[in-house]
Amino acid sequence: MVEYIASATGRRKTAVARVSLVAGEGKCTINHRDAVEYMPDEASRIYMLQPLKIAGVEGKYDIVIFANGGGSTGQAGAIRHGLARALCAADASLRAALKSAGCLTRDARMKERKKPGQRGARRRFQFSKR
Repeated sequence: MVEYIASATGRRKTAVARVSLVAGEGKCTINHRDAVEYMPDEASRIYMLQPLKIAGVEGKYDIVIFANGGGSTGQAGAIRHGLARALCAADASLRAALKSAGCLTRDARMKERKKPGQRGARRRFQFSKR
């Protein structure tokens, strides 16, 4: 049985990530796959694991992540948010550092909905006088 230290949920756009911290040596799995295999883009991996670097706990925890919805960038943002929240749940003294780095802020930007009588969210149908 796996003993979870802390777990939290992170969100960005339509992506949701459930992040759990387990005592270990720094292994990261996303949806039962290795993080490098699941997210081949190195910039996204660095971005999503940023809270570990800020907190100075790299290699202290194994990270188990279940991400769904959105694209790879949205999922990376959701993982970053969830990881920061889980680290705060594990150790409350990390909150100030993570908050000043902007890791605990939920990025509320969403796609604007399409309006009726228009072609898109703001784009109108072409106007013709006749």
